[in-house]
Amino acid sequence: MATAAEAATTDANAMRRAVALAARGLGSTSPNPVVGCVVLDAAGQVAGAGFHQRAGGPHAEVHALREAGERARGGTAYVTLEPCNHTGRTGPCTQALVAAGITRVVYAVADPNPQATGGADTLRAAGIQVEQGLLADEAEAGNAAWLTSVRLGRPYVRWKYAATLDGRIAAADSTSRWISSAESRADVHRLRAEADAVIVGSGTMRADDPHLAVRGIEGATQPLRVVVDTQAAAVKPGARVLDDAAPTLIAVADDADATHLTEADAAVVRLPRAATGLDIHALLSALHARGVRSVLLEGGPTLAGAFVAAGVVDAVTGYLAPVLLGAGPAALADAGITTITEALRLDVTETVRIGPDLRITAVPATPVSKEH
Repeated sequence: MATAAEAATTDANAMRRAVALAARGLGSTSPNPVVGCVVLDAAGQVAGAGFHQRAGGPHAEVHALREAGERARGGTAYVTLEPCNHTGRTGPCTQALVAAGITRVVYAVADPNPQATGGADTLRAAGIQVEQGLLADEAEAGNAAWLTSVRLGRPYVRWKYAATLDGRIAAADSTSRWISSAESRADVHRLRAEADAVIVGSGTMRADDPHLAVRGIEGATQPLRVVVDTQAAAVKPGARVLDDAAPTLIAVADDADATHLTEADAAVVRLPRAATGLDIHALLSALHARGVRSVLLEGGPTLAGAFVAAGVVDAVTGYLAPVLLGAGPAALADAGITTITEALRLDVTETVRIGPDLRITAVPATPVSKEH
């Protein structure tokens, strides 16, 4: 019989594998969460594993139980998110676990969705031993986009930028190609593939005519390309974002003349103005209503400053190149911060070498709240 320490190690290893499996669904499950599941048989051996692959498809538990077959009976299921308790496009996972004869369920994070919660209680009522919280922090991090969208009612926002070591995103003459390495630029396509939408502003449109679609990642779901074009003057006919490589949405002020965009069959959303540009909260609400649960903010310093000022940046990913310029625009413009005590303090969660560059990922030291 396994000792308590051995059992704890078995539990942790199984959940860690479930967390890794869940990550394989990033970018293809929205508006649903990413979820991984591992099933051990009664002898503690892996019998099945699976992850939620796409919205509307079988949930992670179903994939794992199908693989396990009869070996699931008397076994344990490890799930990164509390098994769902409702019938949507698929049946409740709680019933699938009960029907398979699972006797113990260990899940990492409770489901905050009021439509789906209660799975743990249903399992207990069926006589199944239920435990919560194993590797909760790891599972939370992997599912941050969906959890944020449910808890705050808006998409999760990751601001991505590339800069020199002295914080410049372009030279004094506005040239910027290429500050970061080819390896870093390829890594950005991974971030795009994991996001539901990619956002840029009018300044980036005018300077770069970006394409914003994912390239070089097989099977990637193309994100919605969003251009914040307050005056409806930056997106011109023939702009690369108007091709059919990915869907595109152009956000303009509610009083802007966007006739040329509608004539070009471009999707347009009209939003209220803010002191500068568009109302960021209204933009995120409009995207959330369209099923967007995560966005990659690739805009320049002005748009990034507006998002920071609005208090809606959940993570920052910076690609720092071993380059010095000494002059040129900084990565972040006015963010409504006037004194050091108002600085947005971040906790660094990861530092990785990407080719010659350094990729730094950080999150606000004080999590953003629903008040914003």
